[in-house]
Amino acid sequence: MLPRRSFLKLGAAASLAAVSGVSARLAAADKPASPAFTPVAFAVVGDTHYFADKDDPTSLNPASRTTTAALIEQLNRLPGSEFPAAIGGGKALPLSQVIHVGDIIDSGDKNGAVISKMQATEWKEWQADYGLDGKDGRLKFPAYEIHGNHDGPHGKGLVPDGIIARNKQRKGLKAISTNGLHYAWVVNGVHFINLGITVGQVKSVTRKRRYDPMDSFEFLVDYLAKHVGKSGAPVVISHHVDFARYALPVSDELVLKNEWDYADVQAFHEALKPYRIAGIFYGHTHVRAVFAWRGPKPDPVVAGKPLPLGIPTFNTDNSAHFGGPTQAFLYVEVHAEDTLVRELATKDAWKTSAWTNLSWRLPHYTG
Repeated sequence: MLPRRSFLKLGAAASLAAVSGVSARLAAADKPASPAFTPVAFAVVGDTHYFADKDDPTSLNPASRTTTAALIEQLNRLPGSEFPAAIGGGKALPLSQVIHVGDIIDSGDKNGAVISKMQATEWKEWQADYGLDGKDGRLKFPAYEIHGNHDGPHGKGLVPDGIIARNKQRKGLKAISTNGLHYAWVVNGVHFINLGITVGQVKSVTRKRRYDPMDSFEFLVDYLAKHVGKSGAPVVISHHVDFARYALPVSDELVLKNEWDYADVQAFHEALKPYRIAGIFYGHTHVRAVFAWRGPKPDPVVAGKPLPLGIPTFNTDNSAHFGGPTQAFLYVEVHAEDTLVRELATKDAWKTSAWTNLSWRLPHYTG
């Protein structure tokens, strides 16, 4: 079990190699999308960590305020911006939404009188920036968020409660979990499912989880069966924590320390097998990674048959963290048979930005 940073440095390089290694399989994905399908474009941000000033908890820390505000401005001017020829050229499409994959604020996992004031400021400022529907905040697009470990590791607190309240106000949701925290919506036939901090928990495995998944697995399975079924409609899933490090069985002592129970990771993958998965998106790591997830067990290699492809999986970097100037977010287009992802990054807290000299176009997973 490698530390998170070491694992991800290794994993990011390996994932790129894996994607390029199946280029022959991806040739079919380069064909034009079906005329009947309108591509769905959106942005994925994460780990904004809105951070209040400890000396004045009614205001944001200056670095946090500057970076988070600049990110909103960058998102607002994204549609119509041009891509470099090196990553295919063209222009960014109008955004249907912005998905925030968690760690909205920084102080939601801590306690204390001053901390409570900081949490209130951080959540208030985030809501003022992102709004709900693209009309009531600084962001010009609808915002769909999930909670991360810094927002409320046990599914309780100001941010999870705030998301539940926001879900009651959202228009056009396809489904909301019984606890009000997880939810789904549809854009141009693409199903979007927001599942919180992790996906779990499997009822047959009763051991305690480090982070409470708040029955997100149950909501996922129920939603897919009732609303997707055998339609073949593309599905996009968002959660906060990375899962690749936690996919294999470990000792009972270690699993209690892990951020994601391996039984839940394995059940998550099994639950997706009957469906067309256009992508999984998450944050948490503060490192970008892209890979095709084939599950916890190696696929058998059969002579004369192509290597099986997995679920397109995208880990976004931190997008507006107060801790430094280097940030990034993902621009996504879901097409009829594949998903195109590009990354916009900055080295100076969004004073300037540039498209990463890589792009990823992965075919949908179809079981």
